[in-house]
Amino acid sequence: MQNKQLPNVHLRKEWDLRVRTWFNQPGRKLRRRNARVAKAAKIAPRPLELLRPAVHCPTVKYNRKTRVGRGFTLEELKAAGISAKYAATIGIAVDYRRKNRSEESLAVNTQRIKDYLAQLIVLPTQAKQRTSEQKQAYQAAVQVPGQVVPLPKVAAAEAPRAVTAEEKQVQAYVTLRKARGAYKSHGIAQKRKAELKEKKANSVKK
Repeated sequence: MQNKQLPNVHLRKEWDLRVRTWFNQPGRKLRRRNARVAKAAKIAPRPLELLRPAVHCPTVKYNRKTRVGRGFTLEELKAAGISAKYAATIGIAVDYRRKNRSEESLAVNTQRIKDYLAQLIVLPTQAKQRTSEQKQAYQAAVQVPGQVVPLPKVAAAEAPRAVTAEEKQVQAYVTLRKARGAYKSHGIAQKRKAELKEKKANSVKK
């Protein structure tokens, strides 16, 4: 060896004391599955999931896709005719932070709540107040594993076609950049117009 270095190999590190094993993973998987089955049997015929809104994914890349959101806004619940406290008691998720930024999302989620309420069976807490029709409807109800009201279907993709001459002349990138610039400079342009108008009015007075 170089410089007559003595070998000093550390082989007694007791590595097995510092290793975390995961041998109970299959058992935990089975335990979680049994817990889900037991919970479903316990709450039957109530649905397994809360009713949640249909929202669009963030960013330009994915905003054309629709997914299940966290909860309904207060505006959507108000349009459907129920309060946030009552919604929480009948299996409707509420999100106090989300805001409606379009009429389309407000209409879609309001309709989801109304469709859910049309299928909902609410039994009185006291057994004496329950009618025979309510009992029969409760016994005939079937537990839904996922969302009670399915998400709205996305519009079908357009069939392939040839590009027209008018579409070839359109400059999409230039149009977007001009629109972006006009949006950013709108306030400054309005301010300059107001200043010029005031300046002309003052010059006429003199």
